[in-house]
Amino acid sequence: MIWSQWKNPKLYAMLFADAIAFQAALTLAYYLRFEFELSPNNMAQMKEAFLYSPFLKLAVFYTFGLYRGMWRYSSLGDFWRLPKATAVSTVLIMAITFFSPNFPHTSRSVILLDGLLTFLLAGGLRITIRTVFAYRSDMKLFYGFYLPGMIKGRKGSKRVLIIGAGNSGEKILREIFDNPHLRYAVAGFLDDDPTKIGRSVHSVPVLGSVADLPAVVEQYGIQEIFIATPSASGQEMRRIVEACKACDVPYKTLPGIAEIIDGKVKIKALRDVNYEDLLGRQPVHLDLTGICDYLADRTVLITGCGGSIGSELCRQSIRFNPRELVLLDASEENLFHIQMELHHERHFHAYHAVLGKVQDEALMEDLFQKYRPQVIFHAAAYKHVPMLEKNPWEAISNNILGSWVVMEAAVKYEAERFVLVSTDKAVRPTNVMGASKRITELLLQSYKDTKTRFMAVRFGNVVGSSGSVIPLFRRQIEQGGPVTITHPEVTRYFMTIPEAVRLILQAGSMGKGGEIFILKMGTPVKIADMAKDLIRLSGKEPEKDIPIIFTGLREGEKLYEELITVGEGIVNTNHDKIMVLQASGNGRGGPVEYKKLICEKVRELCEMKSRHDGCLIRQKLHQIVPEYTPQETDCVL
Repeated sequence: MIWSQWKNPKLYAMLFADAIAFQAALTLAYYLRFEFELSPNNMAQMKEAFLYSPFLKLAVFYTFGLYRGMWRYSSLGDFWRLPKATAVSTVLIMAITFFSPNFPHTSRSVILLDGLLTFLLAGGLRITIRTVFAYRSDMKLFYGFYLPGMIKGRKGSKRVLIIGAGNSGEKILREIFDNPHLRYAVAGFLDDDPTKIGRSVHSVPVLGSVADLPAVVEQYGIQEIFIATPSASGQEMRRIVEACKACDVPYKTLPGIAEIIDGKVKIKALRDVNYEDLLGRQPVHLDLTGICDYLADRTVLITGCGGSIGSELCRQSIRFNPRELVLLDASEENLFHIQMELHHERHFHAYHAVLGKVQDEALMEDLFQKYRPQVIFHAAAYKHVPMLEKNPWEAISNNILGSWVVMEAAVKYEAERFVLVSTDKAVRPTNVMGASKRITELLLQSYKDTKTRFMAVRFGNVVGSSGSVIPLFRRQIEQGGPVTITHPEVTRYFMTIPEAVRLILQAGSMGKGGEIFILKMGTPVKIADMAKDLIRLSGKEPEKDIPIIFTGLREGEKLYEELITVGEGIVNTNHDKIMVLQASGNGRGGPVEYKKLICEKVRELCEMKSRHDGCLIRQKLHQIVPEYTPQETDCVL
């Protein structure tokens, strides 16, 4: 015990209270043993025992740490220390009375009764203190005490239902019990495990299964639902959420069990259901076998390392023990943040942070010459569609020219692999951003017969990435709306950031040269439906609490995204969730002439960017990518 604790007057109150309990236990033990008729000899023995027994017990209890905690927060750990301390003190008292000539022999039954009564009185004292403080906090519900009629809870409390009567559900119930300022009254649990139905958790009943949700909501007047199933699959979560939506009751989900173990979870910190939970499919966990073979002990260059995809590439790549990472980003802030994360949080120090742009040929030459990267993940790109419609020359400079410069350097310095991060917007593009990424894919395929293995990864919208609609919707909901959507029929494919990066890493191990890999994305999701879900998950109702406004399609925006374009053939891979698209051919004259033709057109396009002529740039994009449909958009210049 810390010596400063002896300055706390409450410690002496605890010692005094236990001393009175020990004296009472000893007195009651004598009276019970001799049927409340004590002889003068027994009375003398009891008085002698008063001189040492309480002090011995205090010393033993002190040694077992029973005065370190606060009794108002007595826990199971404190409870189990109590019988141990009582047993040890009883054995010591028995030894003293039998073997010490200074103390008279005492009846063994008195000593045993004294030990039992000490345990009961000391334990009862702690339970009483715990209960008194619970009631002083205006708690009408507390551990193991749930009476009919208490379901209304404290005045002004919200009646809630917990889905999931497992460990997570029990923790959320305890959190409500422990925090009287939280105005929640738990009506009961729902759980699909038939063995739990009809039973109770801390006397709170399990009322039925998820199928019974509508009836339970109506019968008990449920005002909010807590989903305490953090290990549920995406399909199970979707079923639960759909059931909650059908009842027209706000619902939230409990964070993962790791956050609970770390002590980070409070009931007030219940997070809204992330749309990651509701992808409409199981998140894809790719087979990582073989990734270590091409990353271990290699120098890895990650361009755009500070972005949402680039930073996750850094985090996942270090798991495979690369020799060193070369971090390249044009944003000083983003580069700094990922550098600090790797250094201080992930304890990876074999990195080099390079501040610069991929289209800087001199910088790329020096970088490749010094570090000789063997694996390149090219994630640097502008991707905001309306922004690039207004500034098309930057799409040419960053997305096309920058990629071309890095590809040329990779070939010159004989890098082993080059993985391009592409997008589904490259399929039959209707915007400058998509057309620029399609040209980048064509450039990449023109290098497929070099020593460097070039490959691209094409996927849909990444949940939580910069530019994603979800952060925008969240901010709009927090501000009270309205939520702005371009068109009621806009649909998109969605995937999580870790999922996208696993696909990129997997492609690096599978590519032979010139392939475009895509993930089987499942069913596309309507943006309008997603916005309504997020509004409900925030405890509000679409149109009633948060209005939704349709603003019309933005410059270059499509109603539907596609994953495959004309002229590409889909081929299965050895992974059931990944497909590969092969180019239909290299055109007339073979690969050399094809590469020369593509590079010549790209060179002409790059020369146009300095003129800032948006119309001319779009015409050239259409010439290179015939399936690109230019839109009439006024540029900023």
